[in-house]
Amino acid sequence: MVNEPFAPADKQAGCETIVRPSVTFWQAAWQRLRRNKPAMAGLAILIVLALLAIAAPLFSHYDYKTINLPIKNQKPTWAHPFGTDDFGRDLWVRVWWGTRISLFIGIVAALLDLVIGVIYGGISAYKDGKVDDIMQRVIEIVYSVPFLLITILMIMFIGPGISTIIIAYSITGWVPMARLVRGQILTLKEQDYVLAARTLGAGSGRIIFRHLVPNALGIIIVQLTFVVPAAIFTEAFLSFIGLGIRVPLASLGYLLSDGATYMRLYPHRLVYPTIVFSLILLSFNLLGDGLRDALDPKMRK
Repeated sequence: MVNEPFAPADKQAGCETIVRPSVTFWQAAWQRLRRNKPAMAGLAILIVLALLAIAAPLFSHYDYKTINLPIKNQKPTWAHPFGTDDFGRDLWVRVWWGTRISLFIGIVAALLDLVIGVIYGGISAYKDGKVDDIMQRVIEIVYSVPFLLITILMIMFIGPGISTIIIAYSITGWVPMARLVRGQILTLKEQDYVLAARTLGAGSGRIIFRHLVPNALGIIIVQLTFVVPAAIFTEAFLSFIGLGIRVPLASLGYLLSDGATYMRLYPHRLVYPTIVFSLILLSFNLLGDGLRDALDPKMRK
């Protein structure tokens, strides 16, 4: 009998088997993020704060602007968990309304930074040469203009408000994102798949936004988690010095400024906005650190 040159392997003979299911990059990143307890704690806190910012003012018997002088400067009670201010307005509603405004400003400013920074940085890196040199000089000029000066000029022309803060921050806030994207794409554009796309006739726009930007998405997402708290802190700083949100609207920055004025007499007016403000910044930083580790391919085991 002639032996067959090939024979099926015996499944019981210890042949090679798949020891774990195949997962995509994003599935693996989510698994690593779930194992990061500080990052998940930060994500959970942000979700809770966002839900309170949306729901708390809706289900309260009070609003953020109605004046009620007979109950002004009350300490925390069951009716007013965070107390009242010097106009008798409920601080529970005002704190969560301010959280809503601060988060809105941070998220919108981050999205504008994302769009402007990714487009500008991607084009600058891919075109290279004289185009890159000119675009980088523009970045240096924009970054050299003091942010406070831009804000004051915007307030003079537009007036104080949410839109003014967002526009003023976005004028210079996109620069770090553009530089980060440029540095990442300068490395990625030398990869073989970019050469293959060029060979197949893909245009510059398709290569940038279909091949290069998606491969830089991890570091862009991490940067966004730091842009949002930076924008919130900027809004708080402007409101603290009187260049931000105007009454009767409330933001966390305005509440901190208002509470600091009466800190010795009515400490509750400063304590609660400070706790919420600190939790927001801490949560975004924890989440950003966790995403940085989760989206790093070197962390995959």
